[in-house]
Amino acid sequence: MGRQALPIQIFYPILAVIGVPVNLLSFLILLQGKCGLSKEITRYMMAMTVGDLMVLVFNVTVSQIVRNHSPDSVLKYTPVCRASAFLQGFSLQLTSWFTVSFTFDRFVAICCGELRLRYCTERTAAVVLTAVSLINVLTNIPLPFGYEPCFTVNRVQYGCCTTVGSLASPVWAAHRWVTMLSTTFLPIPALLLLNSLTARHILVASRARRALRIGRRGDPRGDPELKGRRTSIVLLFAVSGSFIAMSAPISVIHAWVGVTETVTFKGSSSLYLAVQITFLLMCTGSCTNTCVYALTQSRFRAQMKAVVKSPFAPLIKQFSQ
Repeated sequence: MGRQALPIQIFYPILAVIGVPVNLLSFLILLQGKCGLSKEITRYMMAMTVGDLMVLVFNVTVSQIVRNHSPDSVLKYTPVCRASAFLQGFSLQLTSWFTVSFTFDRFVAICCGELRLRYCTERTAAVVLTAVSLINVLTNIPLPFGYEPCFTVNRVQYGCCTTVGSLASPVWAAHRWVTMLSTTFLPIPALLLLNSLTARHILVASRARRALRIGRRGDPRGDPELKGRRTSIVLLFAVSGSFIAMSAPISVIHAWVGVTETVTFKGSSSLYLAVQITFLLMCTGSCTNTCVYALTQSRFRAQMKAVVKSPFAPLIKQFSQ
């Protein structure tokens, strides 16, 4: 219990109190479809908001608040504990790959002229998001089976203790690597690659268009096409850049633990503290997208003010249609 009583634990309730309402607010705003965004972008942004909300519920509220401060909650039962382990891993991977899916959609829309007409549609976005969700479900199905009851009383199983087989088995070791790769190791390089290619394409196209307008004696600063590209790239880089900044530290820790085959902390308080801090940072990333939308989208800010004034109006309007 001494290790659980770290000073950083006080930040999790603050994160939940702020993050959950903020993400619900974002979802309500995006649900109205009045932010001037295309339907497929709105779908991706709503999906990322749902993923962030799941992280805040299962990895912050359930795992860090309820588990540590309410030992007699339903989490003490083994089936509930196993389900919680599945939902925690699933939500982390879901928010990672939703961000990658959104970034890839913007890459295709900006850099791939012919493919854009077929790929950048609302239907494709729905298919991609569904496929990503199903793949992440399959990836995390083994997680609950890595735990066994700590003890049984009157045929009721209590607690979640890691099975001996999951610590020594090469199969479980491979699954841990797959989980780490799919959570942060693959998404971060993918985001960096897609963003660099997108930025390069925009830079080249903008220079050519600016030169063309100057040749025609036009003012490149008043070009609506350049302005639209600038808005798109700011939103894209802000969303993916925020994810990279918040997730990269824990990726480094996981890489070091995996390479050194560290199974337990073995009394290393500094390593334990580093893991806790980087995990908190990654969870904090689930609150940043709303700030990104508000800073980069003027219509989102306007809708935010309207929803704050009348929070139930979007739901009433949605269900009355």
